[in-house]
Amino acid sequence: AGSGAGADMRTEISTAAAFVTRLLRAAGGVGEEQLRCFRECLQEAMREHYKHHWFPLVPSKGSGYRCIRINHKMDPLIGKAAGMIGLSHERLFQLLPSELTLWVDPFEVSYRIGEDGSICVLYESPQPAGKAAKQLESRTSCKEEWRIGRSSPSKSYNMMTVSS
Repeated sequence: AGSGAGADMRTEISTAAAFVTRLLRAAGGVGEEQLRCFRECLQEAMREHYKHHWFPLVPSKGSGYRCIRINHKMDPLIGKAAGMIGLSHERLFQLLPSELTLWVDPFEVSYRIGEDGSICVLYESPQPAGKAAKQLESRTSCKEEWRIGRSSPSKSYNMMTVSS
């Protein structure tokens, strides 16, 4: 009964942290021990950050607060975890996508790479019975607003082609 928010968000947080860790591993140049430490530090930072901002009864509430974002600025949670293993922000920008949005919400973790990329779901779990009716009234989460607000492709986005 008294499990509190901490226990409920474990799967979502570990899914999100493992995803960012996989991106780092794929980029190469970071040792396994460092990656393990990074993942643990990131999970800890997220747990601390989300502690009072986790609402399983209204999953979209606080969505913007829990959104992890790299967009010409490094997300502070990723930056903090990377600092623990000696990775600078400059190095992170080389290793991670320059545009990354990661939504960590109760029952769903999803991400988008690039401003106009598709949203991909990493983890989804059905909500406990009886909560479904509640979710419909406040469905416009941070993510939905992006989908609605970004339906037309951005005009200033020119693809550069490089011929060899």
